[in-house]
Amino acid sequence: MLLEDLISQVAGFDTQSPREKMCLFAWWLHVHGGKELFEPNDIRRCYDKLHLSQINIARNLTRMSERKPPDLLVERGMFKLARAVRIELDKKYGLHPSIQAVSKLLADLPDQVPDLAEKVFLSEAIDCYRVRAYRACIVMTWNLAFDHLLNWILKDPNRLAGFNAAIPVKFQKTPKKASIVIKSYDDFADDLKEFEIIELCKNANLLNDNLIRTLKEKLGKRNTAAHPSTMVIVQPQADDVVSDLVNNVVLALT
Repeated sequence: MLLEDLISQVAGFDTQSPREKMCLFAWWLHVHGGKELFEPNDIRRCYDKLHLSQINIARNLTRMSERKPPDLLVERGMFKLARAVRIELDKKYGLHPSIQAVSKLLADLPDQVPDLAEKVFLSEAIDCYRVRAYRACIVMTWNLAFDHLLNWILKDPNRLAGFNAAIPVKFQKTPKKASIVIKSYDDFADDLKEFEIIELCKNANLLNDNLIRTLKEKLGKRNTAAHPSTMVIVQPQADDVVSDLVNNVVLALT
């Protein structure tokens, strides 16, 4: 996690005391900076990175180590967070292994997503996940996966022909829709609903039954996340949507 991403999760960071900020910076250095021990210059670089006004860092670190109980422990002339402080910050900002896995899955995707629109959806999904906006993350991940699906259909003339052949069969009783012919990306949005597109993929044998079920389920979760409701969206729900759609759609349909 970047330092900037951590700070974006901290409500009221700018009004925190120097002690609170330095505890947070120390935690970030331990967990994300790979430092078992840190020096005043490490904290100073955090201040510089965030464009914060400098204070007497060495003096403040010493005071923090002399508190009762101490915030910091001194070892080999350097500092580390006291256990109680580290545990408290772990509870607030620590990453569950599943969050680390999903974050890595999203972070590794940009090089594998050549389409510009997909890159935009991916970037927004990553931003939402990092700041724990899980409702928005589900919506953006669906946009990414569905955009990928549509481009996958269009990319191959045989797939597109099979998709178009399935339209008049599915909509026999709806003449207006039965006459639809998909020629470009915009034709999908203009003429067909997402659920209908998934059904047509099934009828045209473009996708297997497992993937059809996955897409229908995730579309339902997207709808729940996108529409105003009192339902709370939590991290495991976002993990499920991201993992399924990225692995089974974005990476699988090539």
